[in-house]
Amino acid sequence: MKNSARVVIVGGGIMGASLLYHLAELGWTDIMLVEKDELTSGSTWHAAGQCPSITGSFNLAKMHAYSNQLYPRLEGMTGQYVSWHKSGGIRLATNERELAWLRYIHGYSKIIGFEMEIISPDEIRRINPFMTTDGVIAGAWTTQDGHADPSGICNALAIGAKQMGATIVRNNRVTGLTQLPSGEWDVATEQGVIRAEIVVNAAGCYARQVAQMAGVDIPVTNMEHHYLVTDPIQAFIDRDEEIPVMRCPYVSGYFRQEQNSGLIGIYENVEYKEAWAPKGMPEWESTSELFPDDLDRIAGWVERAIERMPVFGEVGIRRIVNGAIPHTPDGGPLLGPAAGLRNFWHCCGTSFGIAQGGGAGKYLAQWMVEGDSEINMVEFDPRRYGPFADEAYSRAKVFLDYRLTFTTRLPGEEEPDGRPQRTSPLYDRLAGMGAVYGETYGWERPKWFSLDGRPEESGYDRTNVFEVVADEVRAVAERVGVLDLTGFAKYDITGRDAEAFLNRICANRMPTKLGGIALVHPLSRGGRIQGEMTVTRFADDHFYCLSAAAAEQRDLDLMIQSRLPGEEVMITNVTEHRGVLVLSGPRSRDLLAKLTDADLSNEGFRWLSGQEIAVAGHKMRALRVSYVGELGWELHPEINDTASLYEAIWAAGQDLGIANYGLYAVNTMRIEKGYKAWGSELTNELTMIEADMRRFINFKKDEFVGKQATLDAPERPVRIIYGEMDADTVDPRGGEPILVGDRCIGMTTSGGYGHRVGKSLFFGAIDPAFADAGTRFDIQVQGERRPAMVLDQPAYDVDNAQMKA
Repeated sequence: MKNSARVVIVGGGIMGASLLYHLAELGWTDIMLVEKDELTSGSTWHAAGQCPSITGSFNLAKMHAYSNQLYPRLEGMTGQYVSWHKSGGIRLATNERELAWLRYIHGYSKIIGFEMEIISPDEIRRINPFMTTDGVIAGAWTTQDGHADPSGICNALAIGAKQMGATIVRNNRVTGLTQLPSGEWDVATEQGVIRAEIVVNAAGCYARQVAQMAGVDIPVTNMEHHYLVTDPIQAFIDRDEEIPVMRCPYVSGYFRQEQNSGLIGIYENVEYKEAWAPKGMPEWESTSELFPDDLDRIAGWVERAIERMPVFGEVGIRRIVNGAIPHTPDGGPLLGPAAGLRNFWHCCGTSFGIAQGGGAGKYLAQWMVEGDSEINMVEFDPRRYGPFADEAYSRAKVFLDYRLTFTTRLPGEEEPDGRPQRTSPLYDRLAGMGAVYGETYGWERPKWFSLDGRPEESGYDRTNVFEVVADEVRAVAERVGVLDLTGFAKYDITGRDAEAFLNRICANRMPTKLGGIALVHPLSRGGRIQGEMTVTRFADDHFYCLSAAAAEQRDLDLMIQSRLPGEEVMITNVTEHRGVLVLSGPRSRDLLAKLTDADLSNEGFRWLSGQEIAVAGHKMRALRVSYVGELGWELHPEINDTASLYEAIWAAGQDLGIANYGLYAVNTMRIEKGYKAWGSELTNELTMIEADMRRFINFKKDEFVGKQATLDAPERPVRIIYGEMDADTVDPRGGEPILVGDRCIGMTTSGGYGHRVGKSLFFGAIDPAFADAGTRFDIQVQGERRPAMVLDQPAYDVDNAQMKA
């Protein structure tokens, strides 16, 4: 065994083998995969091997699509038997909410390029004559779906990687991980120590153990999942054509043909059970383990499968598989750097490993080798979880994710399981005033306020809270609104070299005046957008940085790991130490003047500046900025002063018509102002030029990370544009195709209805040939094409007169 490698991947299942293959394909061949037993001996070997195109995440669907392109080619490339069956797949819809979800996915199928068609029950029965369609209103027919032998795929990827120079060591258990001062790792194994520049945790069901060896934890819980194989079915024997893989919410599972037998897989949506009770984490010594079957537990759903496919009921059961599947709280894989560690990456946490494995390996390899992936990786970044994702939270969310596997979740739907984890001091107060909360990085943040007790009836159309949000927007535009944004990520950057440090890692120049505020963007070495921060200069050696709640750990890692040896810079995460209340609207100055002696005039407190002032007897940082396009201030008190500050603001605002508002209103107002959002328009897929953010680059600076790459970036067919769409009851929200004739020229990235301007607005990423103002095209929303047009300026307050008032 070699005693050193550039990369050591721990785990020889589908995820580890795929990453090994794709790293080698990109030219990294000094790489080693270490498996404690035989390849596939965790959860890969017993998987059912389905590869659907349909998934509720746009970027995850890209991974699925790539897997479905790669796997059919593997056998010819490597000589390893894969047994790819291009059977196609049909996902059934039994009600309008499920059909709306399928229509949304049908839209982005045109962007990604996988074949999908919404078909009738009659057509479903034509394709699968053994089906009953009672209660079915439609189906989504995806012709490029298939299934294959999971062990064959994994071994084919391993063989391909070895052919390109990679090394695989089997039957060699990792026993410890130690990071050296150099940043390298010593990987202790049963066969000796391997010195590695980078370690990747691809340990599947055992990923928590490997993470803990490195001194971190990850929210992965292993769940039991049953599938069964029937005796041979004569009707399948007599038929030349294989039936598609069927997926049915009524069954809460899938069923298909397995050679001449039937295969039924169940995700019971009432009862659930961890694979290794009570904490879902196996012993590191466990291998190739199955669990006793529990037919009583899944019997009701099996009966439903037989209702759908009566032919299954004509034969007996040949085999039952009850094995472990790792799940994360949101059901997405963990792909990216480990929180707080250098040179340690995760490639694990996928509950649909065969379907996602090919794409996960490809796009993670791109990130590791090239510094960026060609798809947006934010939703897969392991740092979307922090210390709030403790064991109790993980288990509650994983149980939920498992039982909702075949339950359609619509926009706006959030379940209470595992919550709350992080709350502002106003949580109970605002809940009593009707706040409906959403969760971001563990924080509970008000989405909207239900003043009459109504719940949201979620969907893709405008919902029953459309008018409520309109009222919140009206309050902000005409009077004054208050918003609790305590969940903002907040950092103090101090020290002699603080300014030079921030100038080096961000594209824009730091503010030079005391109190100045700048919007800045860290870039990767390849010039791609890594984040967005608002920076206020409070002293020559003190900068206050704010970023998105979801980016707290990601941005903290970026700054800490960008610090050079000898650089005198201190980076302090003060997120938990300061609250944030936002005052917005034309009466916000009048309200604030009741509570402070500070000069709030344009001369005394200019737009885009910050000061330390006293409000309602509390000293705090006040920033004159606005994300909603109205006069306003952000107030950043000490966290323990937040509640009393809110009460003072609420009391002082009564005669001014004060109202609470939430993030739904914020989103519609930011789109009216033409403000791009990190994670939607500003992603690792794009350069600042492609994102139409050139004005936030200061090329006069001597050097900053990504400067030369930005200057040298080749012309690519993508630009972020802003526009309006003709709409009646459905607005764009992101992920809808933009069409000219039969050609897909791009996609929306976010959107919504602008209540102040009475227009349906959107951002999009499109071919630059169609990016000029006035260009017209169509957007497909919920199966209908709607006319749309590129705008050359924000729909609301073009010259920022409202904010400067």
